[in-house]
Amino acid sequence: MKQLITTLRQYGGQYPQEIETVERFTALVEKGSDVLSRHHYVPGHITSSCWLVNSSLDAVLLTQHRKLNRWLQLGGHVDGESDVLVSSVREAQEESGIDEIEVLLASPIDIDIHEIPARKDEPAHCHYDLRFLLMAKHENIQISEESIDLRWLPFSEIGDFIDELSMLRLHAKSQAWLSQYYPI
Repeated sequence: MKQLITTLRQYGGQYPQEIETVERFTALVEKGSDVLSRHHYVPGHITSSCWLVNSSLDAVLLTQHRKLNRWLQLGGHVDGESDVLVSSVREAQEESGIDEIEVLLASPIDIDIHEIPARKDEPAHCHYDLRFLLMAKHENIQISEESIDLRWLPFSEIGDFIDELSMLRLHAKSQAWLSQYYPI
């Protein structure tokens, strides 16, 4: 858990405008390893996700989430894994069917806290999501049980397809990082 707190502090140094979110995250992590369990509902638990780009760096893979029926980045519960990057890669592989995934940035490119509505077997709670930038080595996908659909969405269509602010922020940060380290 110390490594996760260090990661959050480093993130806060890089994005000082998000310090309130970093402080909420840190307060949760300081509660102990129980927050890595999907059953830690109050106020929520740690999740990890990714902005999985193709090898041409011009599209992102999105999932139409089965339970939420919304288009989202790939990701999910860490299920006790304290290395959230490992969890992010695992989730990307499970949800896309792509085994060959490269980590482009080993630290989170974004963090977000979002509410998950109550369902029959779970109370409403928050996901404290750490988001990573990953690249698929190919575009052959396989839809998992967790998705209704998967789609490679060209970057040029993101604004027409997504209106959720946290995903638009994730896209903007990813675009800025890619243009700095992989100029076209």
